[in-house]
Amino acid sequence: MKKRIISAVLIAVVTLAVSSCSIINSILQQADELANLANCEYSLKNVSNLTIAGVNVKNVTNGNISATDVLKLSSALISKQVPLAMDVNIDIKNPTEKNAALTAMDWILDIDGSQFANGNSAKNYTITQKATTTVPLGVNTDLYSMFSKDGINSLKNFVGSFKSDGTSSKVGLRIKPSLNVAGMQVPMPNYIKVEKKTGSNNNTNTNTNSGSNFNPKGNF
Repeated sequence: MKKRIISAVLIAVVTLAVSSCSIINSILQQADELANLANCEYSLKNVSNLTIAGVNVKNVTNGNISATDVLKLSSALISKQVPLAMDVNIDIKNPTEKNAALTAMDWILDIDGSQFANGNSAKNYTITQKATTTVPLGVNTDLYSMFSKDGINSLKNFVGSFKSDGTSSKVGLRIKPSLNVAGMQVPMPNYIKVEKKTGSNNNTNTNTNSGSNFNPKGNF
């Protein structure tokens, strides 16, 4: 009987030890994946489903806005609601031999060089070694406060500033990925400015300043 009890205790101890080792290894792996986010390269792939007050910006060519869309913009200003919605597709390239991962992403939308809105997206992504993963980020905000004084002409100019790919020199985006490690959401230390690559030598650089004091020079 005593031998059976000792055997049961030993089995319990071994099981607990194995379980503890598994948990520790999992935490170490998560920490490694979080650290490896800093080695990844971030760039803007494209912007899709961009609408401002119900106006599909893709229908605006060379700044020419149809009478129907101008009416939509005017009605939005009257109602004091000018919603902007867009899906920003971000390419995350992992050049290393190890995986990186994220479970959430904070974002800051800058308009004309100043922080205008912020938000968070909570989704799990693994950026495998030597590969690029596209992470979609839904950005939604209301622009009324920006155009409440200057009116319809200012809003029309803003809508007309977007290119066919959904980018605009007036708009910038910063992101801060984070990963759930041992039940705690751990973010990267700084925000990353996301820009569209215009050549093979133009990579997005990690911003070394966090917070609202950062003034982005590069935009969509």
